[in-house]
Amino acid sequence: MKYGNLNYLYLLPIILLLILGYVFVFSKKMKDLNKFANIELLQKAGLSISQKRQWLKAALIIVGVLFLVFTLIEPKWGYHWEEVEKKGIDIVIAIDTSRSMLADDVKPNRLEVAKRKVEDLLNVLEGDRVGLVAFAGSAFTYCPLTSDYGAFRLFLNDLNTNIIPLGGTAVAEAIRKSISTFEANSKNHKAVILITDGENHEDDPIKAAIQAKEQGIVIYTVGVGRKDGSYIRIKDESGNDTLLKDRQGQVIKSRLDEITLNKIALETDGLYTPAYGTQWGLEKVYKDSIAKIEESTYKTQRVKRYINRFQIPLFVALVLITLENFLPDRIKNRNRAAKTCEKKNAAL
Repeated sequence: MKYGNLNYLYLLPIILLLILGYVFVFSKKMKDLNKFANIELLQKAGLSISQKRQWLKAALIIVGVLFLVFTLIEPKWGYHWEEVEKKGIDIVIAIDTSRSMLADDVKPNRLEVAKRKVEDLLNVLEGDRVGLVAFAGSAFTYCPLTSDYGAFRLFLNDLNTNIIPLGGTAVAEAIRKSISTFEANSKNHKAVILITDGENHEDDPIKAAIQAKEQGIVIYTVGVGRKDGSYIRIKDESGNDTLLKDRQGQVIKSRLDEITLNKIALETDGLYTPAYGTQWGLEKVYKDSIAKIEESTYKTQRVKRYINRFQIPLFVALVLITLENFLPDRIKNRNRAAKTCEKKNAAL
């Protein structure tokens, strides 16, 4: 047997309160009657109170309430198989893992904050499949499309700047790899969320965006970091903090390239969202844009549906409570009263 809502079990103490309440009421009623008249006198008058009948009425109410609680927890038994269509949108999240994402203009650094915000995004997804692409100087699919958000989180938490040894930021390759992550010939609606500082060091990302548009893929770009840029702190061979330098020994300052990210988004009818400090817009992008894309069915499966039987305990409860209303707790002994009158008349 299955139950739909066990939260209502907290109502069970009401049964104990009812029992204690009836004990108190019946006891007080007998004391009040004794003050009014002697029990034997009441019986001679033809009116007697049956304690057994009182407790029978009380038992009907108590058991009735118990069945009402049983109704609320929705008992289920028996089942049938039902075809269920799972609907959603395929979303690939491409995250920049280049060393420029170690810049600390957002704390603790751009990459860690990006991972946290993607984690928050998972909490608002509504049945959508999600995949993960990591990119730096090259790109690869780190997690294929899945609706198992727990598995996706494992891959997300494992992201770091060392998983791709090739330096640089290949935004175009990240877009192409995101395109290939989607299933071939799939009719599902597709979206890419590209999270990067936008410093492209490879070929033209606009051309890759055009390819995405041709396949019906919408790209939403998120620019991480400040407009004025930030220095990149890394650990040297001794484990000390130092600033990242280029081959000429010049300190590298990573700057946000909003122009390129805007162009990529506009090319695919997407949206660019800046992420300055704590001002992130992943959830807003999803709710205001991605979630409004027409949903597509991407999976049909058979699901076992248990049958809710709450009607049965509800019927029993109503019957018991109704019986209690029609059952009197006093017995009018008319025969005894009549005999008493006859004896008095005969004596006269």
